[in-house]
Amino acid sequence: MPSLTQIGVAAALLSLAVSSPFKQGFTVHQTVHRPGFLTSGPALMAKTYTKFGKEMPPDVSNAAATSDGTVAADPTQYDSEYLESVQVGTPAQTLNLDFDTGSSDLWVFSSELPASEQTGHSIYSPSKSSTAKVLSGATWSISYGDGSSASGNVYTDKVAVGASVFATQAVELAQKISSEFQSDSSDGLLGLAFDSINTVSTPQKTFFSNIKSTLPSPVFTANLKKGTPGSYNFGYIDSSEYTGSITYVNVKTSNGFWEFTGNGYAVGSGAFTSSSIDAIADTGTTLLYLPQAAVTAYYAKVSGAKYNSAQGGYTFACSATLPSITLGIGSGKFTVPGSYINYAPVSGSTCFGGIQANTGIGFSIYGDIFLKSQFVVFNGAATPQLGFAAKPT
Repeated sequence: MPSLTQIGVAAALLSLAVSSPFKQGFTVHQTVHRPGFLTSGPALMAKTYTKFGKEMPPDVSNAAATSDGTVAADPTQYDSEYLESVQVGTPAQTLNLDFDTGSSDLWVFSSELPASEQTGHSIYSPSKSSTAKVLSGATWSISYGDGSSASGNVYTDKVAVGASVFATQAVELAQKISSEFQSDSSDGLLGLAFDSINTVSTPQKTFFSNIKSTLPSPVFTANLKKGTPGSYNFGYIDSSEYTGSITYVNVKTSNGFWEFTGNGYAVGSGAFTSSSIDAIADTGTTLLYLPQAAVTAYYAKVSGAKYNSAQGGYTFACSATLPSITLGIGSGKFTVPGSYINYAPVSGSTCFGGIQANTGIGFSIYGDIFLKSQFVVFNGAATPQLGFAAKPT
């Protein structure tokens, strides 16, 4: 029989393995999970509306209903969906998850789904993990703008992201899932917003909340890229990933998002228009949603661009020359190149715009179209802040 001293040493070593502080932080690199295909523009817009619990404009609803949800695209010309590899359980079960700063649930495709709904996905099976424990009585439910939804029960288990492991992370298992999710390329989401919007019946902490006390600094950074996978750094800011200085703004956390106030916009080389813009930084939203005035000003500078009711958004000729857009945040001005704003083809020679109006959402969403043009710091200190900086050219 082992002595109490031996047991104490073993327990201490286990504790170090799962919660010891990192001296230098760690990096998670994205991978291309489904090259050659993109979610269609109308489907993306519909997903955004239901993700935030907003009623879809009729044009968006109709366009999403008549779209098959995907478009073929050359990944060298249009961005593919980039995901992050996450290990769950003992032994580890690897899932490709979408890191989402616009939600706070860690939910996964699971063995508790009907077999037909597991096709094409890696799944988490708690019965195959020696460290899985059911969270008695806990349930979860989440829905998105295109009518897609998922719900189920909750376990705690060991979750590893990069070099960080948390032993008792809440993992939300999908038991029911709508058809929209079955065709999605990810195996679930890892939410990185604030704990207050977690949907578990007994609210749980995000992975970042659980590990940030072990990090050298309570931050993570997003270095998303166009045409190639990007990366997330946890616990540190890599000075080689940005140029100049980082502009910081305070975050309003009352709604659970990384929410801030922008101060205006400029189209191409045009004059800067001062305007208060309530916005969130959301890695889980692809498009850039702005107030109608800004969207109208932008597409007025694109030859042949128009609001296309059949698509629920603005479209233009794929050959069009697109101007940049510059957004004011704090004391900084941050430019999205015009080439980033051609999201994807609709059909033939018509393309869907990466900038769309935030009609009915209630706030603007600075999604990946914007975020991949900048180096972004998510500072989860006692007074949360967002930081933005230009990238090396």
